[in-house]
Amino acid sequence: MHELVFLKSLVIILGISGVVVFILQRARIPSIVGFLLAGIMLGPYGLHLIKDLDTIQVFAEIGVILLLFTIGLEFSLSRFLKMRLEVFGIGGLQVFTTVALTGLIFYKWTGEITTAIFAGFFTALSSTAIVMKLISEKAEIDTPHGRSSVGILIFQDLCVVPFMLLVPIMSGGGGFSELALTFGKALAIITIVLLSARWVVPTILHQVVHTRNRELFVISILIMCFGIAFLTSEFGLSLALGAFLAGLVISESEYSYEAISTILPFRDSFTGIFFI
Repeated sequence: MHELVFLKSLVIILGISGVVVFILQRARIPSIVGFLLAGIMLGPYGLHLIKDLDTIQVFAEIGVILLLFTIGLEFSLSRFLKMRLEVFGIGGLQVFTTVALTGLIFYKWTGEITTAIFAGFFTALSSTAIVMKLISEKAEIDTPHGRSSVGILIFQDLCVVPFMLLVPIMSGGGGFSELALTFGKALAIITIVLLSARWVVPTILHQVVHTRNRELFVISILIMCFGIAFLTSEFGLSLALGAFLAGLVISESEYSYEAISTILPFRDSFTGIFFI
């Protein structure tokens, strides 16, 4: 019976979102707006047509992973490493400025420094999935403002770890040793993932391709995508950053274009569910 309830929810989501996106597309409005409007209509604060929210949210997380994975595939590791200015310069400036200005405003308002800092952290973060989706649809990732946006988003995702660890510290429930340990683990896992792009992943994909089995190739790509995303999330990083790193790893191999064509149908299906 649960399967039928979920299937009914999926049919309603795809049906109504298709109609909304078609109408807005005629008005030259981006599809992401149609997805968001469809979600508002269908959700618990709209017509309340969708009740199985937990299962839908699982599919939504898959959509985020696949979206950031394909964007990582379109990059190259060498190009990513050259983005130091965009990531640490522009990204760091954006986060620091937003936290400082927002914190100052809230401190004047509340008089509590911890509340002001928390408000600054909260305001400094953006939705990686939404921004990446818009930039990707307009084919602007390689433009100067596209690279700056990607750099800022990457830095924001890296900041999630210290942000989340600083919250219990500010409330008196944690210590700086825990912050340093977790940050060290996160740095280590990123280093391991990036190093595997040069030696491990190309060898594995080479062996898989030589089997001439397409099903095995698809499974291998999905394992790397979800496996690296899961691994990074276990070390406190976001799923989105892990999926992006997974895409970077495979982008260094000669089979990156084949991987993109394999993932695109999955991405387009699940990403729509995420925005809804």
